[in-house]
Amino acid sequence: MKNSTLLYLLLLAPSLALAQQQPVVSIVPEPVQLQLGQGGFTIDGGTTVRLDNARRELAPAADFLAGCIQRISGYELPRKGKASNAIRLSLENVPGVGEEGYKLAVSPQGIRISANTKAGILYGMQSLLQTLPQVRTNAALLVPSMQVTDYPRFAWRGMHLDVSRHFFPPAAVKEYIDLLASYKMNRFHWHLIDDTGWRLQIKQYPKLTEVGAWRVDQNDKAWDQRPQAQPGQAPTYGGYYTQQQVREIVAYAAARNVTVVPEIEMPGHVASAIAAYPELSCEQKPQLPLTGGNYTGISSNYCPGNEAVYTFLENVLDETMALFPGKYIHIGGDEVDKSSWKKCARCQALMKREGLKDEDELQSYFIKRIEKYVVSKGRRIIGWDEILEGGLAPEATVMSWRGESGGIEAARQGHDVVMTPGKPVYFDQYQAGPAGEPLAIGGFNTLKNVYDYEPVPKELTAAQAQHVLGAQANLWTEYITTVNQVEYMVLPRMLALAEVVWSPKEKRSWEGFSARLPYHYKGFGQRGLNYSPGNFTVAIQPIAQNGALAVALSAEVVGAPIYYTLDGSEPTGQSTAYRGPVPITSSVTLKAVTVVNGQVKGVVPAAQSFAVHKAIGRNVTYRNPISKYYQAEGPNSLTDGVRGTTAVGKHWHGLSGNDLVATVDLGAPQAVSNLTLGCLQNYRDWIFMPRQVKFEVSTDGTNFKEVGTVQNQVSVDEKDATIRDFTASFPTQQARYVRVTAKNLGANPKGHPGEGKAPWIFADEIIVK
Repeated sequence: MKNSTLLYLLLLAPSLALAQQQPVVSIVPEPVQLQLGQGGFTIDGGTTVRLDNARRELAPAADFLAGCIQRISGYELPRKGKASNAIRLSLENVPGVGEEGYKLAVSPQGIRISANTKAGILYGMQSLLQTLPQVRTNAALLVPSMQVTDYPRFAWRGMHLDVSRHFFPPAAVKEYIDLLASYKMNRFHWHLIDDTGWRLQIKQYPKLTEVGAWRVDQNDKAWDQRPQAQPGQAPTYGGYYTQQQVREIVAYAAARNVTVVPEIEMPGHVASAIAAYPELSCEQKPQLPLTGGNYTGISSNYCPGNEAVYTFLENVLDETMALFPGKYIHIGGDEVDKSSWKKCARCQALMKREGLKDEDELQSYFIKRIEKYVVSKGRRIIGWDEILEGGLAPEATVMSWRGESGGIEAARQGHDVVMTPGKPVYFDQYQAGPAGEPLAIGGFNTLKNVYDYEPVPKELTAAQAQHVLGAQANLWTEYITTVNQVEYMVLPRMLALAEVVWSPKEKRSWEGFSARLPYHYKGFGQRGLNYSPGNFTVAIQPIAQNGALAVALSAEVVGAPIYYTLDGSEPTGQSTAYRGPVPITSSVTLKAVTVVNGQVKGVVPAAQSFAVHKAIGRNVTYRNPISKYYQAEGPNSLTDGVRGTTAVGKHWHGLSGNDLVATVDLGAPQAVSNLTLGCLQNYRDWIFMPRQVKFEVSTDGTNFKEVGTVQNQVSVDEKDATIRDFTASFPTQQARYVRVTAKNLGANPKGHPGEGKAPWIFADEIIVK
């Protein structure tokens, strides 16, 4: 973000082509009700900003609005003047709009914003500002006549920023808050503490920032390739926020109706604290600050069996709560590698003393003890969904990130939840490409994926759904080192989420949202904000059924034509135009592009090679259900001729804790002599090779004959993402049915962060020859 005032981050709406024309209204998020009238109100040098009541409370808001208008027009809007040429702000009883809603009335005689609270007035002003030009202009400021009634669907409308992995200065944090406020987001989740940086000044423990906030600079390397620091290397990268800076940021956010939720990680992800105070860990050994994703030999957990840890954390929380007046303190709770607890005499003694049956219950003991302290101070804790493990603390709120299952379970138990699943609201993942995009952590969450998200899971009853406070997007910064890249990863996806959590579900329209976006893009460009122009990559979706294979092509850009080739050549606007599903009858390489205004969009065309074999397009049935989160392109994805890559997602079928037992119906008896199943291992994501794969054939679908069993040869300790084909060759058999059984590993291996938990099997493509 550039050195700009709040104005330049707020005025993100269409400018007026001609003062005499009716402007287009492109407000994001879409208001609950908006009715345009004839003509409009012209803001000029004689316009005043008037406060009908609550003058002291609304004076800062009036000053802000007047300052915004002055910067784009030069007009100084006084508080006194003709009542007929005024923008009026009024706190009053406005039925039906709640605490954050407002009414905005614009006529040729004036503008009136009314609300029950100052928050509503601020949001009415945000909508008004989105009808004005975005840069200094000499044109008249004509606001279209309209009647707006507006209020949010959800109370929690959040954005997260990780400042631990990479540090961003106070000015950048304020500008991030400006972006939230301009799109009516009201929670800023500030991830201040993690393994690679302690960013909050705690006066009682100065080494937290003297040591824990600094590390050896490895920013020239990808996060997971950064070597650990060596003894004698001087820390050269880092930073932290002083308590005075924090107070200023919290006040800055509050003035914009944004509540700051600090995250003080515990009991894991605290290698930065242990580098400063080694006695807080089970091992109690000195260590250097972590430089990246290499955790070899690093202690990253507090010791729950050490009473001094609780004294330390209570003192840290006291200073934290003095800085952040909001209701919630986020205590993390995620991804705790409990192996050190299993070897710790103090932890094991505590478990025996408290009657805790395992380390999950030890974590629950820790969380409940912290919650009791936070509640005693009149606050509440919120944590990632791992805080469910071993039993949830009585008043805890759950932030569901590993899909929605944690949120569903918590809501069923009567706890409040905030939905923030990795798919689709992890904004550190790719939003386009990935070819031609900045390096990201992986994944693929496009603008439309975000816009299509529904925060209330269908599994919940109406009563349980009341516990869904809203949704939040997370921006983890392993691969985000600059403010420029922060902008790129959140714009425009934040706008999509803003509409999801504010606008009524029934009013959301991808086409309508897309039609309003260009004006906001224009504003980003005029203000020098770095934004993604959108996902122009053509989606290639195999359709495999009834023994036939076809490919459907689609693009997120509404109305953009698609052109493709089947011979591997680069498509252009003169290639074959896509009219409907393309039959695939032989091995081909399909490439496709979108064309907008005569120009091929995107850095490289979408491409997919198809390998045709005897099972192509054949129906597949499963003994155990595929996870709803990893269903690829449907039940026949195992026979669509498309192979999965090392990227977790699109083409893989996933099962957690169960064997994969898949049966392919070839349609008629065929000569078969070679069978293959492809599998993925990704240690970080709990995905492991099956122990073995058994292949069977049958002519009737009832009586099966084993033709081969292939044992796994990939070590469970292999950290790099690995694909292996399990292949059995055998004398030619006549078979109509092929059954493949991949045996689940059973439990994550010793030393894994999820040791003992259920691992995943990821499989793609059953190849029959």
